Amino acid sequence: MKLHIHAVQLDLAWENPEVNYQRASALLEEAHPHPGSLIILPEMFPTGFSKDVKVTSEPADGPTAKFFQSLATRWKCAVLGGYVQTTPTGAARNVAAVFAADGTLLAEYVKQQPFSLGGEHLVHEAGHETIIFEFGGFKIAPMICYDLRFPEVARRAAAQGAELFINIASWPIKRANHWTLLLQARAIENLAWVVGVNRCGTDPEFIYPGRSIVVDPHGNIIADAADREQVLHGVLDHEVLSTWRAQFPALHDAKWDHLR
Repeated sequence: MKLHIHAVQLDLAWENPEVNYQRASALLEEAHPHPGSLIILPEMFPTGFSKDVKVTSEPADGPTAKFFQSLATRWKCAVLGGYVQTTPTGAARNVAAVFAADGTLLAEYVKQQPFSLGGEHLVHEAGHETIIFEFGGFKIAPMICYDLRFPEVARRAAAQGAELFINIASWPIKRANHWTLLLQARAIENLAWVVGVNRCGTDPEFIYPGRSIVVDPHGNIIADAADREQVLHGVLDHEVLSTWRAQFPALHDAKWDHLR
């Protein structure tokens, strides 16, 4: 079983959803993703990493969810992307939403580790739940940006059977080497495929390196978007994962009781 992913790396327009919708649509028209693929967009895709929740936050059935649904039905693909969602109590949370090819909601993940150094914890409610969804023959765990620095977040998902980790991010250039190394580490320690989808370009606070990558279960980078806007295409082979897990006993030898 092989899964095609199309990671949309773009320079997000600051607090301007319409421009970001248009740019992502144009990049996908150029890339023409395979039906049955998984399209992935970065963290806080409509606005960039703004902490002004009066501008960024929207309901679960708001314009960004509708945009993701439109991409899914247009390309007959599943779509995973990030935005800030208003909760029923009026709080804001940083989410990754996943829609099936028919536009129905497959899964929704809330960032477990808001970025405290940047003050995100003051405006976004933290999530507390590991989410696994199945698509294209893989058990997939979404993660968001700063989650990557906490191996226990991925390990809990691995304990629940995750085979592919997808981290969507707004990861700045000053720590770009950490981004790639941590993605490789999560792949190696969990014998899993890992896809990291970062933005590129600039906002009022940071410069972003891009470097959206696909990492195989051995920790090898097999696709790299470098620093420019593009749709990165990667092919994930489930047999590579299942063969390596059968050959190498690390998951069998792990102590899982405290994680389940």
